[in-house]
Amino acid sequence: MTVELQPTTPARSAWSRRRRLVAAGALASVVVLGAGAAALATTLGSKPSATSIEIVIRYSHFEPSAITVPAGVPVTITIRNTDPIGHEWIVGDPAVQAIHRIGTELLHPSRPTEVVIPALESRTTTITFEPSAPGTIQYICHLPGHEAYGMAGSVTIR
Repeated sequence: MTVELQPTTPARSAWSRRRRLVAAGALASVVVLGAGAAALATTLGSKPSATSIEIVIRYSHFEPSAITVPAGVPVTITIRNTDPIGHEWIVGDPAVQAIHRIGTELLHPSRPTEVVIPALESRTTTITFEPSAPGTIQYICHLPGHEAYGMAGSVTIR
């Protein structure tokens, strides 16, 4: 089989150059816009607040141990316990945490901020964090020895 190559005509060559230039310009625009977006995200702060979050309990620790949520917007939090023992997830200000450190409430009533997660199970809760209370609060497992072991995390409300 013989393949013949056709010589490039000046008009065809100019058209190809134009297409390559347009493609290169478009690619450069994407790179510049991407860099600008990354710089803006860095300027504005850390990652945006989430309205759907999963927290995994592994080896009696919360992963992640810090989350950011928007104020005044319902946030759905799924807590997945991969441990062979039960845990709890209590989120609140220092007064709430102090009550649970000395409390005798083994099982928590239906409160979205107080969740019991049995071994190898998951629970989902939805919380609207108050817009009047931006800042940072904690989530802690108050079962005996768990907080001392490091089973705590923080919620930043923005």
